[in-house]
Amino acid sequence: MGSEASENTDAEGDGRSARKRRAILDAATEVFLRSGYLGTNMDEIAALSAVSKQTVYKHFSSKEALFIEIVGGMTTGAGDIVHNDVAELGRDEDLSAYLVEYALRQLTVVLTPRIMQLRRLVIGEVTRFPELARVLYERGPARAMAMLAGVFQGLAERGLLTIDDPQIAASHFNWLIMSEPLNQAMLLGDDAIPSQADLRRNAEAGVRVFLAAYGRPAR
Repeated sequence: MGSEASENTDAEGDGRSARKRRAILDAATEVFLRSGYLGTNMDEIAALSAVSKQTVYKHFSSKEALFIEIVGGMTTGAGDIVHNDVAELGRDEDLSAYLVEYALRQLTVVLTPRIMQLRRLVIGEVTRFPELARVLYERGPARAMAMLAGVFQGLAERGLLTIDDPQIAASHFNWLIMSEPLNQAMLLGDDAIPSQADLRRNAEAGVRVFLAAYGRPAR
């Protein structure tokens, strides 16, 4: 009986700890995105998450460690939305339509205002904190390229694409799709994020060019 009570108490403690950690991360994300790295302090994060400053430091050893956790979590989460649970192209499905939907999902997720704010913030801190940029790159673009290369490798093995190097093909696809909308959003701000209709047109145009280079030759 004593053992069961101890286990239940431990579980409740773990649950409270997890909730506090989540509250700290949520509060810190809002503060960092609003105030920037230098403008953020741990007292404000503690107050907003309704925990003590000591509790914040119990979960995260420093402001930099907390920010790195946020960068990694937001970037990985966005990548999961784009690339996880991607249905395999059906036998009778149109390859072009499949790639357009893939591209549109990528554009929609990456160009959300919060992700754009995070990218700008990390770029602004890259000289002082290169680790932030490394985390963003590895969990964002590099991970996305690897997963996309895997998709293209599978399509090539089915004879649907003609590809010598899936990684290069993934890079070409990514920049055909992402370059102009991403540059606009990064440099001109959230108001420059294209509409869904414009993003679809951009995705369709990029896929046409990609298939002209990598599509299966007509017989």
